[in-house]
Amino acid sequence: MRAPAFWQRGKPGAQARLLQPLSILYGAIAARRVTRKGVRATAPILCIGNFTAGGAGKTPAAIACAKMLRAMGEAPAFLSRGFGGGLSSPEPLQVDPSLHEAADVGDEPLLLARCAPAFICTDRVAGAEAAAKAGAGVVVMDDGLQNPSLRKDVSLAIVDGATGLGNGLCIPAGPLRAPMRAQWPLVDAVVIVGAGAAGENVAREARRAGREALFARLAPVDGERLRGRRVFAFAGIGRPEKFFDTLRACGAELVGARSFDDHQMFETGDLRRLAAEAKAARAEIVVTTEKDAARIAPADMPGLDVLKVEMVFDDEAALRALLRRLRRE
Repeated sequence: MRAPAFWQRGKPGAQARLLQPLSILYGAIAARRVTRKGVRATAPILCIGNFTAGGAGKTPAAIACAKMLRAMGEAPAFLSRGFGGGLSSPEPLQVDPSLHEAADVGDEPLLLARCAPAFICTDRVAGAEAAAKAGAGVVVMDDGLQNPSLRKDVSLAIVDGATGLGNGLCIPAGPLRAPMRAQWPLVDAVVIVGAGAAGENVAREARRAGREALFARLAPVDGERLRGRRVFAFAGIGRPEKFFDTLRACGAELVGARSFDDHQMFETGDLRRLAAEAKAARAEIVVTTEKDAARIAPADMPGLDVLKVEMVFDDEAALRALLRRLRRE
């Protein structure tokens, strides 16, 4: 599903106002839910979530945190509910990239499992305990900020710098998963990803709420290889235009671009049409995101290039200080 454009407007428009009664009801229910006391897991819980529906960079942030935790001598493991065409397992399942596909477990758990042990489970408590039993010293939750079943030791909210909190209303009138007055107490810090006035506003709100504000960016890995090349790109992520902008920043000549819904499962016909469009545009190369590539078998689109990105924090020391709070006495 792609987020409606009116969600991202700075002020609520007519469509948002029409849906606002449902938004108020949804927000009231969500606000009550997030205040429930969760279970304290065996291993410390680091939650990487966001305030809004849609992508903001949670998975790259989770991977960056896991790498830092490992450098600090910890043994991280990921916990996800499973998403993106994959099953949502009621029992803990450890993801094995050599055995599982996106249709089995979801695209994001596959990416996480390439970095550290990853488990999927709709029961967050059971999933966290399975990870701890398997040797995890810290469980990194990809999403789940508003899920009250587990008590979090540290929680980070990832915010897109360009869109911030959108129009400031709850679903379905806006992107918020719960009213902000109920969400600020859930987090220790916000991570603003990329530049933008909207993100700066959220950072100021965070400081007023007594929360830290960190800044980060998504940096392409080996993007220099695309400089000067005619590129056809496609993406099925939260904000495909961010990926296209990244390609342009790498110096690629974007001769065509196609956007799909987040977690789009590509059929053979979709891939054939994309290949035909790229050929018609005289593209030298077809490029997609790492998350999209996880949903495509190499044999279904030979020669597909994948641009990987990693999250880079402006102040790694501040992030490291937050992660040290995970150490239980």
